[in-house]
Amino acid sequence: MKRWLWVGVLGVGTVAAAVAGWSWWWRGANTIDPDDPRQVAAGRALYAKYCAECHGANLEGEPNWQTRKPSGELPSPPHDASGHTWHHADEQLFAITKHGMARFAPPGYKTAMPSFVGVLSDSDIRAVLAFIESTWPVEIRQRRAAMLKR
Repeated sequence: MKRWLWVGVLGVGTVAAAVAGWSWWWRGANTIDPDDPRQVAAGRALYAKYCAECHGANLEGEPNWQTRKPSGELPSPPHDASGHTWHHADEQLFAITKHGMARFAPPGYKTAMPSFVGVLSDSDIRAVLAFIESTWPVEIRQRRAAMLKR
């Protein structure tokens, strides 16, 4: 084969490999995978550092989480299967975690849920959500998938 043809084949092959690698990385960096042990382990550590103080070390939330405090705020809800977290799509959970609840609540809504912009990266937030989802029983994960029509 002529030299210029080999150069062309090598160039196309290199570009194809780069695109495939980037695509694989992008999917991995932009997914929430409760079955990925590395993502779940990272999320567990981040949850303990940034979330457990309000949502409980065991994802149990604050007591009486559905009854407003005297301040007008709702207590931090549980993220285990007893709460409502699993009723929400990943994109919504990601947005609330990243930007805080106030951005999505009606005017005058009182919340202590902060924004994590500048604190946690998008990848960190996805890891936290993967950890939370990994704790849900199989039947809850199946109900959620059906409910969200995944």
